[in-house]
Amino acid sequence: MTTTGVGWRMTREVVFFESLFRSSKWTWIFGWTFHAALLLVVLRHLRYFQEPVWLPVALIQPFGTYAGFAMVIALGGLWGRRWLVDRVRYISTPSDHLMLVLLLAIGVTGLGMRFVAHTDIIGVKLFMLGLMRFDWQPLPADPVLLVHLSLVAFLMIIFPISKLLHAPGLLFSPTRNQTDNAREVRHVSAWAAALDKRP
Repeated sequence: MTTTGVGWRMTREVVFFESLFRSSKWTWIFGWTFHAALLLVVLRHLRYFQEPVWLPVALIQPFGTYAGFAMVIALGGLWGRRWLVDRVRYISTPSDHLMLVLLLAIGVTGLGMRFVAHTDIIGVKLFMLGLMRFDWQPLPADPVLLVHLSLVAFLMIIFPISKLLHAPGLLFSPTRNQTDNAREVRHVSAWAAALDKRP
């Protein structure tokens, strides 16, 4: 009903996925877990772009490591939903499946480098810092690392033109970003106001 209330409603939606929680508890569990884990994983990767590493980024390292497992499990749950729920399977397109496969592949190759085929993370950091400082450094030629970085690059290319770009839409949703005061205030669109002014 008020601007403060709208801010609180938007915060609940952005942070807790309130509408999804009301709609489907299982989808909410997998969806919220994936997004929270992804945030931790991204924050953990900031260490490759900082020298010295900021204290909050250093403190988050152990949590970010195991958030990778949560991210992969949650993605598996979301992909399983695409196959097991009839109404969701009916509206799923090949691109929906491919997006989940891409994200899963990124998560699995990242975990593979961390726990199976270790890569030279010092070399990776030197490469990333070199890109930022226009001082090109060699990238370790580990196959898993190259696959991981290629998948991430592909994700960044298609992100702006795919369904993955759904977050900004939340901020432009009139049912969430406007006050619910239709009984107190008459909202008139610009084109309707122009019609009212005609002789």
